[in-house]
Amino acid sequence: MTIHDFDAIRPYEPAEIPAAIDALFGDAQFQTVAKPFLGGVPIEAVRQKARVCSSLLELQKALIYPLVKQLAAPITHGYEMDASTIAPEARREGSFTFVSNHRDIVIDPALLSILLLDNGFRTTPEIAIGDNLLIYPWIKTLVRLNKTFIVQRSVGIREMLASSKRMSDYMHFAIGQKHENIWIAQREGRAKDSDDRTQESVLKMMAMGGEGSVIDRLKALHIVPLTISYELDPCDYLKAEEMQQKRDNPEYKKTMQADLENMQTGIFGMKGHVHYRLGQPMDEWIDDYAHLQKQELFRALAARMDREIHQGYELFPDNYVALDLLNGTDAEAAHYTPADKETFEAYLADRLDRITLADKDVPFLRNRMLTMYANPLVNYRKAHGEASCC
Repeated sequence: MTIHDFDAIRPYEPAEIPAAIDALFGDAQFQTVAKPFLGGVPIEAVRQKARVCSSLLELQKALIYPLVKQLAAPITHGYEMDASTIAPEARREGSFTFVSNHRDIVIDPALLSILLLDNGFRTTPEIAIGDNLLIYPWIKTLVRLNKTFIVQRSVGIREMLASSKRMSDYMHFAIGQKHENIWIAQREGRAKDSDDRTQESVLKMMAMGGEGSVIDRLKALHIVPLTISYELDPCDYLKAEEMQQKRDNPEYKKTMQADLENMQTGIFGMKGHVHYRLGQPMDEWIDDYAHLQKQELFRALAARMDREIHQGYELFPDNYVALDLLNGTDAEAAHYTPADKETFEAYLADRLDRITLADKDVPFLRNRMLTMYANPLVNYRKAHGEASCC
């Protein structure tokens, strides 16, 4: 296979950067969105600086890395990564497929890119993103300049198998021939209730490409479970609102405007402390499952991925307060102060106030939001073999 077999989904190649930059910076809507981020620097000066970058990694280091650092300062209380499961020399030399839980489609991989470079990895990841989010042409251009490849979700049922095979082939090509890293979420879409579970279909898709047995094909991608923990989820009230809308109307579908609101809120909303933790690489344990039949194998691998991800949560006082409020107890009080509880309850009240549904079901919405914050703690304890807490 050559790179051109993947023209419909791949990031831009170096030779394509100048034309893509010209198209992006020539888009009036992009200019309007971009100007507040440029700190008064003329947009033409930024365009010229971007045009001469010889690779997407160079473009990221020159423009996107400092931009994300600038963006992250007011929306987090700091972010860090525990990469101790991968040796420093492997970080410098290897290529990995990071499979993670998912909180925000923009910020999750953006901070991962920074943290990989800051922790001695050779390069940033190529990012899997669904075409449902590429609602304007300039967004598609922008993400392809930011090392993104496209998950084709809008194709028909008959085309879906071929689309999945192409994506899997591309991931194997990116790891094996381009020597890139990859980031992909463990499931399609975010877990609205933060009950993070790996979809077997994601693992099955990754095993469609490559050669040899299923074990061989997954090994070739050097999969690493990754846990992303946000102290606060800026989209928590929007997720709760959507849950009520789907409860009340099973046919409910989000509008393009709602998608935009979620994207903007996810990017610019406060996340508190943010923590990334790498689990044990799949290469180190997948052979333990080699005796299983294919269907059982994928089920077992998904469960093991879940355990690795759940064990990696960074827990915050909010998680413990939420579990107590959900259960109507103070069983977790040793993990938070009265001030922590007061702060979280005020935060929760503010989030509920932001929901403007005409038939707003406050008890339901409150329960859904508490569940979002309690589930990481519940799953962490189960993954570590602790007694059930709920």
